[in-house]
Amino acid sequence: MDITSIVESVLFVSSKPLTVLKIAKSLDVEKTKIEEALNSLENKYMAISGIHLVRIGDNVQLVSNPENTEFVEKFVKTEFKEDLTKAQLETLTVVAYRGPITRAEIENIRGVNCSVILRNLMIRGLVNEFEDSDHILPIYELSIEALRFLGLSGILELPDYESLHNNNLLVNKEENQDD
Repeated sequence: MDITSIVESVLFVSSKPLTVLKIAKSLDVEKTKIEEALNSLENKYMAISGIHLVRIGDNVQLVSNPENTEFVEKFVKTEFKEDLTKAQLETLTVVAYRGPITRAEIENIRGVNCSVILRNLMIRGLVNEFEDSDHILPIYELSIEALRFLGLSGILELPDYESLHNNNLLVNKEENQDD
């Protein structure tokens, strides 16, 4: 078990800063081991990299290199001027029918990394992210703006919502992924 690799993965999938204590508790690892892993990651990202590890107090997060801000902003502006992509529509559909749902659960269903897609959907105001004390990762759900855009007054008005929200194949897939 490479704790540094595990901590790096947890930070990568988290869209918000995490405290060292929250990481330690969720992984059931001593806080000192988490600190050692973070020091190792800081050394790794000191070299020229598009990713940096930022620490503010006891909070840590992986962020893009500040020197690349201009290019990241250009990319983001271009991304949001376009219509929703097939991948964004698929992710939005999973959030709508299976939410509230974690990013890891979405990725288990779709089979691909969804971090950038979720950020795009949040920036567009179609998906909300919130913290849940039962999960280390944030939870995602369809926003009121998305419902309004679809002309719906509530999530239950989505076509076949009940059958898809409680679909046994999806529930079993999520449970099997947890094993």
